[in-house]
Amino acid sequence: MIKAVILDIDNTLMDFMRMKRAAVDAAADAMLDAGLTMGKEELRDKIFEIYWKEGIEDQNIFDKVLMKEFGKVDPKILAAGIIGYKRAKEGHFTLYPHVKMALTDLLKMGVRMGVVSDAPRLSVWLRIVGLGLHHFFDHVVTFDDTGEKKPSPKPFQKILSLMGCEPGEAIMVGDWAERDIKGAKALGMRTAWAKYGNEFDTPVSGADFELNDIYDLVGILRKLNAAA
Repeated sequence: MIKAVILDIDNTLMDFMRMKRAAVDAAADAMLDAGLTMGKEELRDKIFEIYWKEGIEDQNIFDKVLMKEFGKVDPKILAAGIIGYKRAKEGHFTLYPHVKMALTDLLKMGVRMGVVSDAPRLSVWLRIVGLGLHHFFDHVVTFDDTGEKKPSPKPFQKILSLMGCEPGEAIMVGDWAERDIKGAKALGMRTAWAKYGNEFDTPVSGADFELNDIYDLVGILRKLNAAA
């Protein structure tokens, strides 16, 4: 019997990388328009180079790029980049199709839901509230709660403890096979791979189930619980 659904957020409930790319693109345009002397493609590459090195949640990304490339931070250029980024981010801050429909139907089935994310606590809650999902989840575990990222067992153990269920009574839903799926399976949780959010060209996820749409999860749980 599956009593709890544990969900990742980025590229599972929302198209995080689409938003990130659009925001960086807009920031680059704004910085160039403010007088930055660099090609747009080169600037975007420099920004993502630091993101991949220091973390996609880096809040000082433009300062670091400007300092690294020019040895100083021009406040006019920095302000343009920040404003361009924020405006585009808000415009692309959207859920995947059928997310609220799926979560609503899971609630109607009596299934409890929680979140496990590698992002910092405030960033996670800004996303959850910004997407209008804060009434769906009983508990949320972030990087700040355990100090470790998936596939470490600690985030999974923390959410299972909070939800009051055993690993075999929960299913983990995520897009990152090496973190979400691998970590959850190691503890004995069922797993569902958000194939639609695959950003790593993963050929084989190793998950128990693969989702082409988040709503596929509803049918999977109905079958599992009916069999139980």
